[in-house]
Amino acid sequence: MKHVILGTAGHIDHGKSTLVKALTGIDPDRLKEEKQRGITIDLGFAYLKYPDGITVGIVDVPGHEKLVRNMLAGAGGIDFVLLVVAADEGVMPQTREHLAICNLLGIKTGLVTITKADLVEEELLELVTEDVKDLLKGTFLEGAEVIPVSAKTGLNLDLLKEKIHEIASQVEPKAQEGPFRLPIDRVFTLKGFGTVVTGTAITGSIDIDSQVEILPTGKRARVRGLQSHGVPVQKGFAGQRLAINLQGVDKEDIQRGDILLTEGYFMPTTTIEVYLKWLPDAPEIKSNTPVHVHLFTKEAIGRLLLYDTEIIRPGQTAFGVLKLDRPVVASSGDRFVLRRFSPVETIGGGLVLDPYPGRRRKREGIEDLKALLEKGPEERIS
Repeated sequence: MKHVILGTAGHIDHGKSTLVKALTGIDPDRLKEEKQRGITIDLGFAYLKYPDGITVGIVDVPGHEKLVRNMLAGAGGIDFVLLVVAADEGVMPQTREHLAICNLLGIKTGLVTITKADLVEEELLELVTEDVKDLLKGTFLEGAEVIPVSAKTGLNLDLLKEKIHEIASQVEPKAQEGPFRLPIDRVFTLKGFGTVVTGTAITGSIDIDSQVEILPTGKRARVRGLQSHGVPVQKGFAGQRLAINLQGVDKEDIQRGDILLTEGYFMPTTTIEVYLKWLPDAPEIKSNTPVHVHLFTKEAIGRLLLYDTEIIRPGQTAFGVLKLDRPVVASSGDRFVLRRFSPVETIGGGLVLDPYPGRRRKREGIEDLKALLEKGPEERIS
């Protein structure tokens, strides 16, 4: 059994949810407003199961520019991406922004579909395909297969399923050793069961009757039940979409952005030292500028203090510290994304190096962080 997570990416109304439904038979648009308006507002979920035991959980994200924060809440646990571009519109602003976000999150592989291929002539389809290939140059998707599809006619849907399986079989599984971590993206109550949280497990494993804590609140609970894609399971692993029935906490005690963990391994923090990567088309930012910080399903406001420069410019990298307005749970090696305040747009991101930094002089901080950056995740944690 192997579990991996595929995330959709692309502009609003380019057919992401329609394609997911055509591939899986599952409608990822679960909200009444989504069905009425015909657009995805929040995260949607579906899955593909293959005969060899590979299960691909699919996180379908909204494409509207005002909903990028919801997109970011689902993107943190993604193993590979399906970039969706509509044949009748081509590359659009959120095509570019979603691709940039996937780059910043360290996603290494994926594939590309040109949807609504039945709506355009062959010549236009070829032009859109070339535009997409130009967009992919210099990104992790450069050289990726670009597949024209139609959810309406079924064009190339079987081929797309095969290609998804091909990539899923090559994706390196998430670490199942170490403490369990699940950033919470939904919380609700179910009659007869009580409080349920859902999310993508990013490390470790969990069993029924496990004692867990929810940070940053510090609430403790017992795992009463586990489900993965609607099927009860006795144990949950990193890489799975999980629904966890909790005993001992109320729905009001939990919110999106909290994280469910093995007890005793992590503490909330409001200061994290980081390695930054600025997007090539982002504006320059001065040290001490406020930014939106997105870490898995958590969103916070932080002040970005640069260590080795007073200004970070387009395409540059730097070391620094984020001082946050609310506690988060982070581990060395976690990826985050930064967005500016006005206009609200993605400007960069990076890597958490030290989530619990002590006081030290700036020069010492830079040297320490350079050493941490050169180490692997396991060494950084030890």
